[in-house]
Amino acid sequence: MADPDSSIKLIIADDHEIFRDGLKALLDQEPDLKVIAEAASGAQTREAMAREAADVVLMDIKMPDGNGIETTRFLKENYPETHILALSMYDEDKYIMEMLAAGATGYLLKNTSRQELLQAIHTLLKGETYFSPEVSSRLLNRYVKKEFRQEGSSPDHIVLTKREKEVLRLIAEELTNPEIGEKLFISRRTVDTHRKNLLQKTGAKNTAGLIRFAMEAGLLS
Repeated sequence: MADPDSSIKLIIADDHEIFRDGLKALLDQEPDLKVIAEAASGAQTREAMAREAADVVLMDIKMPDGNGIETTRFLKENYPETHILALSMYDEDKYIMEMLAAGATGYLLKNTSRQELLQAIHTLLKGETYFSPEVSSRLLNRYVKKEFRQEGSSPDHIVLTKREKEVLRLIAEELTNPEIGEKLFISRRTVDTHRKNLLQKTGAKNTAGLIRFAMEAGLLS
């Protein structure tokens, strides 16, 4: 039997009693885990933490009297050693990014499995992050967009092929797509494709934006 003093202490913060009851019943089956408190709101979560700080807080996002994002921010400011694992039904980028910005280091959807939940808890305790596959996919997609498509992306973080650089220089010289194709011995359709790729990678909205990028990247003599 596990030593109670060495158990991982958890707080379940969720405004749905049925969900809390089911989650507590699941976690109580684990000898190394101990649910020390349940909370139905942000205020109750703060009160529970004041009584006894948890190792991990399973945090819902939508709660009355201070939502999960605000509560996460408060807990990380006052209990920096506590790990926050978002457990939500929302998979929108907005909620994911706001929870991460507030200090959560894990994010699971409520349809997660028992095995994944336990893995996430233990991963956070190692000082690592854990995200469900759906959330990981969204984060990766945001990263790619930020690196290659975001308006105003830094030229240092954008990799252009040799041909794309050639096309970009000729665009800056105000050549039309047919003229660029003739000069580089490629079809107009290929030039169109390169131009579209350049717009996507640099985040520019038009030719003026491409020229500005080329200047900032030092591609123009």
